This record gives sequence, C-alpha cells and structure tokens, in this order.
Amino acid sequence: MPVFSINQIAQHVDGQVSGPAELTVTGIEILDKASDTQLSFIRSAKFAEQWGDSKAGVILLSKSIEVPASCKDRSAILVDDADLALNKVIELFAPAKLCPAAGVHPTAVIAPTAKLGEGCCIGPHCTIGDNVVLGDGCILHDSVSLHENSTFGDHCEFFSGVIVRERTKIGSHVIIHSNTVIGADGFGYRPSEDGRGIVKIPHIGNVIIGNGVEIGANACIDRAKFSSTVIGDGTKIDNLCQIAHNVIIGRMCLIAAQCGIAGSTTIGDGVQIGGQA
Repeated sequence: MPVFSINQIAQHVDGQVSGPAELTVTGIEILDKASDTQLSFIRSAKFAEQWGDSKAGVILLSKSIEVPASCKDRSAILVDDADLALNKVIELFAPAKLCPAAGVHPTAVIAPTAKLGEGCCIGPHCTIGDNVVLGDGCILHDSVSLHENSTFGDHCEFFSGVIVRERTKIGSHVIIHSNTVIGADGFGYRPSEDGRGIVKIPHIGNVIIGNGVEIGANACIDRAKFSSTVIGDGTKIDNLCQIAHNVIIGRMCLIAAQCGIAGSTTIGDGVQIGGQA
C-alpha cells in the first residue's frame, strides 16, 4: 500500500490543510476504526462530534461543516465536498488492477469472422462467436462468452463468466461484472391451443446497452420479443437485478440490488430505484 503526506493528498483533492501537516498517511478507514496514521472523512454535521472520539490521523472534511472545538488542533483537509474528494483519495491508495495479458490467451476460442480492435486483452477460456465486433482496448477476463453477431464499443471490461448472447449491441466504456447474462430469452409463454400445455414464445429481438453503463454481478437482462430491450447511457444496475424483455431504461438511472423490472416497462432518465423494488 502506498503512503502519502497530508500535503500531497490535499494537493490531489484541491483541498486546504488545517492543523499539523507532518503526518504520513498509510491508508483510509471509517471514523471509529481509523488509526493515527490513517485518513477518514466527515461528510455531514451529525458525524462531526464523533471526530473527538476517533484516533484518525487526518480527516477529510467538507468546508460547510464546522470543526468541533475539541478538534481545532487536529489535522484536517478542508474540501468543498468530502464525498467527491474521498473518491480521489481512494484512487491514490487503490492497488494495481489485475488484467489479462495483452493479446489473446492460447485457451481462448475466437471465430475466424470475429473482429478484435487494437489493444484488447482476451483472457483464458473466453469464446468469441461469428461476426462479433469488439472495439479497441476491451478487456475480457476469464471465461467470458460473446455470442454471434454482437457488437461492442471501445474500452469495455467484462469480468469472469459474463455471457452476452447473440445480436446484442453494447456501447463504449461498459463494465459488466461476473456471471451476468445479457440477451437471454425473455420469459414468455402462452397456453397451448388445446389448453393442455404451455407454448414458449420466441424472442427474436435483442438488447442495446449505451455508453458508460455498469452492470453488477449475477444480473440478467433479457432480449426483446421483437425490437429491443434498451439500457440508456450512464445507467448503473446493481447485483442480482432482473430486467425483462422489451424494457426501456433511460439515461443516468441507478437501480439497486434485487430489483425486478417487468416486461415492456419504460423508465425515464435519472430515475433511482431502491433495493428489492
């Protein structure tokens, strides 16, 4: 884990140092568990009084929050928004990202008609089907399966076990986490003509996913009966969500874990949906 001085961190987040600045910061921790060499943060006034009981060596503090009298002589980095600044600090301490080696792993199976962009990393046991088009700089971790006639933009990253079914269209800078399935058949059935059985309805549409989308682990987004199931630019979908056939979700939506969206639902831009909704 790297270490940084308070002044280095303050410069990185465009903050102002208050109190002693000699400390070397070894990591980040929540307020009640932080040690005297770690940084923590306070984003609202209700947590400010807990600072006095914390051993944290330095606090990342929103300027709108008054420093408690008991902490006037302690180290702080004052910023406009502690939440946003914390993201930048986390980036400083983040471990190096592990990716497959550049190129195609020898155990991967690539169809002769597939087209791979420049700088792609294709991990062990991946399969890429006929007429798949993969943009530049894409990363496929192990055991990812991209089915025929699907297209992908630049700089996508798919983690272990992701399956993208046929005819799917995915934009650039899309992240899909482990064991998610994109483009499976929708759940469509009707009684048989004689009333004695159930008939499966074919789903011949596809899924279209915009740019900058992130989808959590073990989620399912079903393809349309016809036309498309659509996920708009910048939308984030949590783990274990089910998006049914012909759903249309707008731009910049946040959908928390275990949500189920019924078929043919339309959701506008900027919508937030809580867990298990």
